[in-house]
Amino acid sequence: MTSVAPDIRPRLRDCTICADRFAATATQHRPNPVVWFQPGARILIASQAPGLKVHRANTPFWDASGVRLRDWLGVDENTFYDRSRIAIVPMAFCFPGYDAKGSDLPPPPVCARTWRGDALAMLPDIALTVVIGGHAMKYHLGRIASVTDAVRNWRDHGPDTFALPHPSWRNTGWIRKNPWFEADVLPQLRARVKEALR
Repeated sequence: MTSVAPDIRPRLRDCTICADRFAATATQHRPNPVVWFQPGARILIASQAPGLKVHRANTPFWDASGVRLRDWLGVDENTFYDRSRIAIVPMAFCFPGYDAKGSDLPPPPVCARTWRGDALAMLPDIALTVVIGGHAMKYHLGRIASVTDAVRNWRDHGPDTFALPHPSWRNTGWIRKNPWFEADVLPQLRARVKEALR
């Protein structure tokens, strides 16, 4: 393992910079940063933000999305939640809340500005980055035409980065409409995951 940056996790777990923002949402919840990474991890899951179930369980992808994501990656639950192997670093560490219509609010940009660089600096051994959703894609890949294009053009990101749609069951229609994703992308992704964890 190579040398790493200072450990920001204790300060990150205590972060309350979005307290007023969250109090003003329909859910009126308190900050609860879900911190799930440690030096030595070989795979980075660069995701969006925790959902309500994750907020309550304090465990990332502790919902149906996580079941689907683990299937896409070809890993079991124990491997997925082994922080020494897989780091989960979302664009926002807290559940952003719902708006008045019950829709998910986007990750507050202040979270990534405050914490993301230092969090990634703690992970020098990453061999594979899995980027999930539009917000994470824009951060890690730069300008993208669309989520679909970023996923379809996986070869353009090099062998060390894969872009994925969000594994939410709301995207089942997208998966059916784009059969190339399961036929072409997932076998390559699973092979790279296996290689990175070796």
